[in-house]
Amino acid sequence: MAAEMTAAQLIEKHRPTLDRTLEAISTRAYWSPHPEHPKAYGETAAPDGLAAFEALRGKRFELDQPGTDDWTGGEVSPYGPELGITYPHPDAEVLLPAMRAALPVWRDAGPEARAAVCLEILARISARTHEFAQAVMHTSGQAFMMAFQAGGPHAQDRGLEAVAYAYAEQVRTPQQAPWSKPQGKRDPLELSKSFTPVPRGVALVIGCNTFPTWNGYPGLFASLATGNPVLVKPHPRAVLPLALTVKVAREVLEDAGFPADLVCLAVDKPGEGLAKTLAVRPEVRIIDYTGSTAFGEWLETHARQAQVFTEKAGVNTVVIDSTDDYKGMLGNLAFSLSLYSGQMCTTPQNLLIPREGITTDAGPKSYDEVVSDLAAAVSGLLGDDARANALLGALVNPQVKERIDASAGIGEVALASREVANPEFPGATVRTPVIVKLDGAKPDDEAAYLSECFGPVSFAVAVDSAAAAVDLLRRTVRDKGAMTVGAYTTSAEVEQLVEEACLEECAQLSLNLTGGVYVNQTAAFSDFHGSGGNPAANAVLCDGAFVANRFRTVEVRRQA
Repeated sequence: MAAEMTAAQLIEKHRPTLDRTLEAISTRAYWSPHPEHPKAYGETAAPDGLAAFEALRGKRFELDQPGTDDWTGGEVSPYGPELGITYPHPDAEVLLPAMRAALPVWRDAGPEARAAVCLEILARISARTHEFAQAVMHTSGQAFMMAFQAGGPHAQDRGLEAVAYAYAEQVRTPQQAPWSKPQGKRDPLELSKSFTPVPRGVALVIGCNTFPTWNGYPGLFASLATGNPVLVKPHPRAVLPLALTVKVAREVLEDAGFPADLVCLAVDKPGEGLAKTLAVRPEVRIIDYTGSTAFGEWLETHARQAQVFTEKAGVNTVVIDSTDDYKGMLGNLAFSLSLYSGQMCTTPQNLLIPREGITTDAGPKSYDEVVSDLAAAVSGLLGDDARANALLGALVNPQVKERIDASAGIGEVALASREVANPEFPGATVRTPVIVKLDGAKPDDEAAYLSECFGPVSFAVAVDSAAAAVDLLRRTVRDKGAMTVGAYTTSAEVEQLVEEACLEECAQLSLNLTGGVYVNQTAAFSDFHGSGGNPAANAVLCDGAFVANRFRTVEVRRQA
């Protein structure tokens, strides 16, 4: 365990990082304090991280938090092995009051001390990135490098980003202010005023299976930095990454002289539905959720006592009108469709292509040629099994495989999915993407492409024109939501149409990506993840609105 440090010492240690982060969110320039390369963490970091992960398996995960009434677990790696870890199961009647009791001292610590503690938590997590990468890999099915980067430095960046936004919003109002109102010949009216950011109450983070840290850290750190105790309720199949996070947070809080119960863990028993129970508790005043639209809407409807931040599902769309880099476009799209087997909330699903074809630097290409060439690009990218495994990872649950298998019955299959063997993990289910041709003019096809099909299934939708594609894009975002929109065009007119549609329907747009940046990737401190303005999500990772409603400012006026 690290040596104890006072809040003042933590502020001195981490203030430079906080200042640099505040600068980054202001300029939107590239920056990250967390290295992306595994070798940056030391020569022995990889084997040490693997050994630390293996040492957790088959044991109880001790947290010493109040209200433990049983032990539960059951995670099975998408790569095959059972983790065999059991976690404390909470008695909410004991745990939530204990968390609520920890709030006043944390509130009184102030924004700067809270930010410094949060940065120390992130620093200690960063030092164990290889261990976290193994935990993310074996709960989400991400391939190791993606689990390392997305589950490690990229997740830590998103947590740090949330802390910076939280700090900025809290110090927008001064702590103290003298007030004097002239009264002509009489003495002025004088008051002394103080302003304190006051947290809402216990915050509940409901984790997801696919990106437990990347999607979990923004809400966790936004709530903690604004003074709220945080109860972390992981997805039953992806507990370990967030359990490790809770453990580190509790250690840091205790070392800094704060109650460890400011951060606690709540793990379901099989079939218990603990999230629903906790979500409507009166102590819970903030909820962060990533997952299905159905449960997200349930939370928004029923958790009336809480401020609810949701990232749900959408139908991500790419408009393909024309390009001056046909090969680059195909390569970029092939990678986007393949990464993590399409199991990302940002992966493109619908590719809208004029039925008369498109213009390219390689000459005119018909609809059929574009679809055929894209299928060939995906096949070429994933032709080598070792490379395919490194990009695809494993399917996170059996429902994804069912969607792949069912896609053949939806329309003409332009690219069939194939099974990929993983020699290191024979129990993994690895499948390449499938591309299905559909017709935007056929009502029977509409039900398919206007529904989210989570996983490596994409629809090449034939449309009458670029204008028709934009109309369909607009309707899709308005009715179903979208986390991402992409477009390829050399036409200023079409570009303006797409951009105007995205501005009006509030969707994040990527234009003409042909290099090493992909529509389904976002960079913390610069890119906004989601918009909060269409049905896919009611919140953004991360902006001022994501943090400002987690606290209120209470004013005390005194006669001067």
